[in-house]
Parts: sequence; structure tokens; C-alpha cells
Amino acid sequence: MIDIKIIRENKEMVKENIKKKFQDQKLPLVDEVYNLDIAKRDAKQKGDELRALKNEKSALIGKLMREGKKDEAEKIKKEVSGYSQEIEILQAKEEELTKKIKEAMMVIPNVIAPDVPIGEDDTKNVENERFGEPFVPDYEIPYHADICNKLNGLDKESAGRTSGNGFYYLMGDVARLHSAMLSYARDFMIDKGFTYAIPPFMIRSDVVTGVMSFEEMDAMMYKIEGEDLYLIGTSEHSMIGKFQGQIIKEEELPIAMTSYSPCFRKEVGAHGIEERGLYRVHQFEKQEMIVLCKKEEGMDWYNKMWQYTVEFFRSLDIPVRTLECCSGDLADLKVKSCDVEAFSPRQKKYFEVGSCSILGDAQARRLGIRMKTSHGNEYVTTLNNTVLATPRGLIAFLENNYNADGSINIPEALRPYMGGKDKIMPK
Repeated sequence: MIDIKIIRENKEMVKENIKKKFQDQKLPLVDEVYNLDIAKRDAKQKGDELRALKNEKSALIGKLMREGKKDEAEKIKKEVSGYSQEIEILQAKEEELTKKIKEAMMVIPNVIAPDVPIGEDDTKNVENERFGEPFVPDYEIPYHADICNKLNGLDKESAGRTSGNGFYYLMGDVARLHSAMLSYARDFMIDKGFTYAIPPFMIRSDVVTGVMSFEEMDAMMYKIEGEDLYLIGTSEHSMIGKFQGQIIKEEELPIAMTSYSPCFRKEVGAHGIEERGLYRVHQFEKQEMIVLCKKEEGMDWYNKMWQYTVEFFRSLDIPVRTLECCSGDLADLKVKSCDVEAFSPRQKKYFEVGSCSILGDAQARRLGIRMKTSHGNEYVTTLNNTVLATPRGLIAFLENNYNADGSINIPEALRPYMGGKDKIMPK
């Protein structure tokens, strides 16, 4: 949610930002908010003037009564009573206008950074940089589900019986490798100075609407029937929600945390759920990082955070690249975002394994997260980034460490989490 002052002072810029995001249907909201805000401030001003007049007249009543001017005092009492009724009406009007403004403001997208490339969708995202040389061996790399099957590590048939499409059982060395990657991701971020956390895996609706747009919520979140609770789609949601309504001391910033959680997503949309493999599923696990900081420190943290993800994947011998997300591919609360993509030697192309975003103070405004400074309270800047989301990270690992005999190399960084093994052999 943007600062309403931006609409008051430069509503044409807000409209231009909406056009850059190809959401022209939202353009009328800007004028609507602008006019509602004028009406709200007018109601507030009139209410304040009447309160001042009421206080002045109320003080006069006591004076008149002491002077024995009872009739005159009674007359003023009636005036004061009339003021009270008018104030009540104006207050109700102000509250109703505030509600309407908030509803509209929750839909107006955040102002994107000036260097964000303009484009309608993810096909217009721009490659930034490549890390590691993509390598395609002279032998065939099987589909990742087939690699897992050779290792007796995947059972989607049983998961289909217990849970339906979009779920899976991981077993044996594959399950251990999956957990090892997550444990390594946890320790990797702790070594970077981030505080480790395991958050709640369900959050209330006011936290959901605080961290994401309504469109994202409908497409992603599973609601718990009969309760005001949603299963998280990423631990960023509950980690940012941890600070809801809090005033943080300036000297306590920045706050840098890394969190583990399972994640649950409907995956509604044209892409659908993957039948055989593990690329797009309803349930996965993730190591996330979030930062709360001062506005002026935001971009420095943004660049550090995506670089941590690149460093993590390179330590596992996985070539990656970064993509700058274009305007049409940015979720409404985001100022700027880049995807980290891993190379697939099987497909001879890159695929997404993580995403880093800076959201300005949009989430902080929705959730009431502020910092206490010497010159008053200010909203903080929030950022989030994927360290590892797996099975996607597992897919990248298996393909890039696959040998002609079906074995999987274990890089040195991961061996302590795999009982010292340097290789997994097919069964």
C-alpha cells in the first residue's frame, strides 16, 4: 500500500505507474481515492472546528451558571447538544470514507523502481548475469522423476492415493538429500549472520492481506475451514507478520532472519500441476530470508540477498543466472524483483529456483510496522528472498550432478549432511 500523500501530490505519476504494470482497469481507483480523501479531510476539518466550538461553549455554560444566568446557559446547552449530533455524523462519515479509501488503496499497486524493465509478462524479463559455465555432458540426462526412480527415491502413485495429484513421497537417499540441502541452506544463512527461525505454518487473514495482494491470496492460499487461518505459501508471510503492529527501535535495525517451513500452494492457473515430476506441486519446503531495514539501506540489502542465493547454488556446482523481473511480472506490493534460475542440462535452458524482492514500505504500512526515530515513527522497508525451495532445488542438483552410470555426485559442502558420502549410487 502506497502513502496517500503520493496520490494527493502526484496522482498522474501513480496512474502512469499503473499503466507500466498493464493494469489499466485500476486507473479509476486513483481519482476515486483522490476525491474520497478530499471529502474525508473536509469532514475531519469540520468535525475539528465543531469540537473546538463545543469546548468553547461548554466552558461558557459553567461561567453563566456561576453568574446565575440559567436561561442563557440552557440555551447554550441546546446548542452544544446540536454540535454533538453533528460531530457524531461527521465522525461516522470520516470513518466510512477511511474504510473506502483503504479498500481502494489495497488494490493500487506499489510504485516500481525506475530501472525496472517495462513488459507485460515474464517473457519480457531481462537476463542480468550468469554465474558458472553451463555444462551439457555427452550422455543423456534423464527426466528428474526417472533419476529419482532409479534411486528408489520417489513414489507419486502412493501419494496420489493418499492425497491426490500434486503430492509425493520422497524416500531413501533422495529424501536424505532433500533434507541435507535444507540443512545446509539453514547453516549457510546462519553463517551469513541471519537469525534462524521456525515460524507458524498458519496465519490469520489480516496477516495474509498485509503481506500480499488479494489476487495472489486467491490464487495461492489454502484456507482452514471454519477458522480464520490460512496455510502459508512461504515463510516470508509469517516472518513479516511477526512484527505486525510493532514499533522497532531504530538501533535494532536491520533485522535479518532466515526461516524454514513447509509451503502449501493451490497453484491455480494455466500452468497446472505437474503430473509426473516435482517442479510444480501443492506442497514443498523452503529456506527463506527476510530483512527489515531503513529505507536508505534497502537496495544494499537487496543486492546482498540475491547474491547469497547465487553463492549457495554455486557451492553445489549448479550454474545459475539472474533475471530482472519486468513491470508486468511484479506482484503489486513489489518495488523491484529478480529471479535466480538454475541451468537444466537436460532441457539446455534455465528454470526458476528462487526470487528476491524489495517491497519498500508497502507491507509495513499494511501491517503497521514502524521504527522509532529521534524525529518520530517511520515505516520500515521489507525484503524477502529464497535461499532454497525444494524439490525445485533438488531437481537442479540432480541434473547438474548426474553421472553416466546413474550415480549422483555429492559436492564437498553437502557431504557433512550426507554422512560423509561423496556419491549416491543407483539401486
